[in-house]
Amino acid sequence: MRSRLFIYVSLGADVTIAISKFIAAGITGSSSMISEGIHSVIDAASQLMLIWGVKKSKRKPDDSRPFGYGRELYFWSFMVSLVMFLLGGCISFYEGLRRLRNPEFTGSPNLSYATLAIALVFTGVSVSTALKVFNKQRGDTNFFKAITRSKDPSVFIVLLGDIGDMLGLVVAFLGIYLGRLLHNPYYDAGASMIIGVILLGISMLLVRESKSLLMGEPIGKAAIRKIVAIAEADAAIVKIKKHFSTYMAPEEVLLQLIAVFKEDLNTDEITVAIERIINAIKAEYPRINRIFIEPVAK
Repeated sequence: MRSRLFIYVSLGADVTIAISKFIAAGITGSSSMISEGIHSVIDAASQLMLIWGVKKSKRKPDDSRPFGYGRELYFWSFMVSLVMFLLGGCISFYEGLRRLRNPEFTGSPNLSYATLAIALVFTGVSVSTALKVFNKQRGDTNFFKAITRSKDPSVFIVLLGDIGDMLGLVVAFLGIYLGRLLHNPYYDAGASMIIGVILLGISMLLVRESKSLLMGEPIGKAAIRKIVAIAEADAAIVKIKKHFSTYMAPEEVLLQLIAVFKEDLNTDEITVAIERIINAIKAEYPRINRIFIEPVAK
C-alpha cells in the first residue's frame, strides 16, 4: 500500500488555515473569508473521513467480508464527495446571499490579506505534496483523463480539494480587494457565492468518480489484453472465452477468466496449469491478488 503522508500534510494545513481564516473573518466581517473558513473546515473533515476510510479498508478478510474491506475507502470517498463538498458549497453560497441582503464593511482588510497570503503558502505545500503523488501515478496520461481513470480516490479528492482551495483564495482576495477599492461590499458577497459554486462543481465531479469506483470499475483494456495474451500463451490453454474484473481497492483487483483447456489434459494437469497461469499474471500485475480461472468446454 502506497504512503498516505500527503493526506496528513493536507489535514494539518487545512486545520491551520481554517483557524486563521475564521479569526480574520471575525475581525473584518468579510463574507468571503467566512466562506473560505468553511471551505477549509470542509477540507479538514474530508481528510479525516479519508483517513478513516483508509484505516477501515486495511482490515483483514473475514467470514462476513471474504473479499476484504477494500471498498470501505470507496464508500467514505463517496461520502466526502457527496456530503462534505456539497454541504460546504451550499453553506458558502448561502452566506453570500445573506451578505447581499445586509452588505457591510468592518475592520481593516489587511488582516484578511495576511491570512490569505499565509493560507496560500500552506495550500501550496499541500498541493505540491498531493500533486507529486498524483503525477507519479498518472505518468504521461492527461491530467483530467488521469482523474477519471484513477482508482485511488484519496489522491484525487485531496488534490482537487487543494486546487479548489487555491481558486477560492484568489476569489476571496479579489472580492475583498475590489470591494474596498470600489467601496462596494457586494463584491465580497459575490466572492462568497463564487466560492460556493466552486465547491459545488468539485462535489459534482468527485461524486461521479467516487460513485463509479464504488459501483466497481474493471481494469484497463490494455492490461486485460496483455493478461489474456499471458494466459493464452500457456501450453494448456486453447483460448480465453470471457473475462471479468473489478477493483476492490486501489491496490486490490479481482479477476475471473473463463478458459478453454486442451481436451487431452486430466484434472491434475489442469490444476497445475491454472496455478502456473495465476502466478504468471501476478508476476506481471501484483495488484491482481485474487484470480479465478474456470475451465469450460469449447
